[in-house]
Amino acid sequence: MNTFDLSQADTVVIKVGSSLVTNGGHGIDRELLADWARQVAALRQRGIGTVFVSSGAIAEGVKRLGWAARPKAVHELQAAAAVGQMGLAQAYEAVFSPLGIQTAQILLTHEDLSHRTRYLNARSTVRTLLEKGVVPVINENDTVTITEIKLGDNDTLGALVTNLIEADALIILTDQQGLYDSDPRKNSEAKLLAQIAADHPDLPSMAGGAGSSVGTGGMYTKVMAAKRASASGAATYIASGHEPDVLLRLLAGESIGTLLTPGTSRASARKQWLMGQIQLSGSLTVDEGAAQALQRRHSSLLPIGCVAVGGQFSRGALVAVRNAAGEEVARGLVNYNHLEIAKLLRQPSHQIEPLLGYVVEDELIHRDNMVVLKKD
Repeated sequence: MNTFDLSQADTVVIKVGSSLVTNGGHGIDRELLADWARQVAALRQRGIGTVFVSSGAIAEGVKRLGWAARPKAVHELQAAAAVGQMGLAQAYEAVFSPLGIQTAQILLTHEDLSHRTRYLNARSTVRTLLEKGVVPVINENDTVTITEIKLGDNDTLGALVTNLIEADALIILTDQQGLYDSDPRKNSEAKLLAQIAADHPDLPSMAGGAGSSVGTGGMYTKVMAAKRASASGAATYIASGHEPDVLLRLLAGESIGTLLTPGTSRASARKQWLMGQIQLSGSLTVDEGAAQALQRRHSSLLPIGCVAVGGQFSRGALVAVRNAAGEEVARGLVNYNHLEIAKLLRQPSHQIEPLLGYVVEDELIHRDNMVVLKKD
């Protein structure tokens, strides 16, 4: 029995591979995409936000350009990605639009997710889209990066996006049934694993190589993605994208494919990460009312409760939050740099735009990016 209840999720990331999306390289499978869209609409009715991480741009571009096989030259792969991305975006819009669901295309590089400010910008964008009921369709920006083309895969990107928005689960839909205890292509006695811990030491040895000539991600990259997603407390499903109503059946708790369970909860993983950071970039001093709101209600820190800023830091930096006595009551990741915060001290949130000329977030530190260190 699955120990993770997908029906209780707030947000899920669905990663779909090239072989599925492009029907083995023969062109975008609109019928399959439409079927996923129908299921996503049902998830949305249950209050579950959905993000797609979709491969297939290069494979679709190769087809559109009339090439007989996937090229090896980087510049040709990048050209194929540019052409294919047009078809990919059009296809997702075409299948979701009849359901009254808007889609948005987001192209990311791994650098976007490692650079702190760009990371927060991407996070804010995706979260805003989800709040507006939009389904983001994310792919790696293969036209300007060679990371995926040379080495990587969108399985890793799926895990990074899962961590980015703190999704509850990563669902990897592939052309395989799930994870086996050995390579089923080489061992006829291989058994499908219904559930296993994402940090199980034998996972790498169980995973095989690349699954097809169309995509670059084999089962090894999928279990490594599950391990990465587990670090933020997310569960990972690996299942066949051809399985009828796969998303709805997973939502109903049916055991399909393989569930890789995280070793810790999402909240615990976040708290451990924040607590484990030794170097702080600065500090914010808050009044007594704000200190009590943080301690007793775990509220977000608003500018009106902040009375002083110490140190020089950029947006996304980890800072200490101190009370009037200088005691650290919390720590978290700031949405504004030290100069911006200095202009916002003791101001209500609706004054952020008049004072700065723009609004990044209504809070100086969102409660999801904060851990309280001292409670009454």
